[in-house]
Amino acid sequence: MNRKLKNIFSKLIVLIFWAAVYQCISMAVGKELLLPDLRSVIQALVFEGTKVDFWLTVSFSILRVVAGFLSAVIFGTILAALCYRFRLCQIVFYPLISAIRSIPVASFIILALLWIKSGFVPAFIAFLMVLPLVWGNVYQGLSQTDKGLIEMADIFEFGAGKKLWLIYVPQCLPYFRTACVTGLGFAWKSAIAAEVISVPAMSIGRKLYESKIYIETPELFAWTLTVAVLSFFAENVMKLIFNKLRFKSEIEKAEQKEV
Repeated sequence: MNRKLKNIFSKLIVLIFWAAVYQCISMAVGKELLLPDLRSVIQALVFEGTKVDFWLTVSFSILRVVAGFLSAVIFGTILAALCYRFRLCQIVFYPLISAIRSIPVASFIILALLWIKSGFVPAFIAFLMVLPLVWGNVYQGLSQTDKGLIEMADIFEFGAGKKLWLIYVPQCLPYFRTACVTGLGFAWKSAIAAEVISVPAMSIGRKLYESKIYIETPELFAWTLTVAVLSFFAENVMKLIFNKLRFKSEIEKAEQKEV
């Protein structure tokens, strides 16, 4: 059995173990209203999955998460570069980033409901929660750039674009990868939390809220499981993308050495 199959098999064993633990706890509680058994949750998930409304709801929630996440990645990266390049930007924006980090997400959601339409609140909250993470990691990556490489680039009169691509990007990529992978999880959690409070149409958060209001516990767990699966899938896709980029970079380096 190769390494990849062993990894898949081990993850499957862990999944079965925790499913069995959940089922045992559910049987011990013995109340479907409080903790439904695994079969009821799966049945509810399958039933919801047969509806067009389910896939539309999931799609709209994904769009909100992706919109907030990508906006934070782009804006956070640009802001980090500006703060690294200009000391004044660092002085001006650092208090704002610190405030975003320290203020509870529920406060931002409530305030956002006063400012913008409920349908845009989840994306806005995802943006706010991911922004400090991206900014902090990219800024740290830029700050940790090897000064010797920069001096060498100046000696050989590298242009700004060449210096950016050959020095800053490779140096910052590990920090950027960590920010994106971790930030995507934050985006999912914060966006769904915002949907639960703002209850926009066609959202997973609204389905969670309605399941709680109507005391439909299996449906509540089914939608929660949906969020967990989507978040897990998204993070692994992100890791795969960065692994491909790293692999491509290593191939290019090998080709350059051969030349």
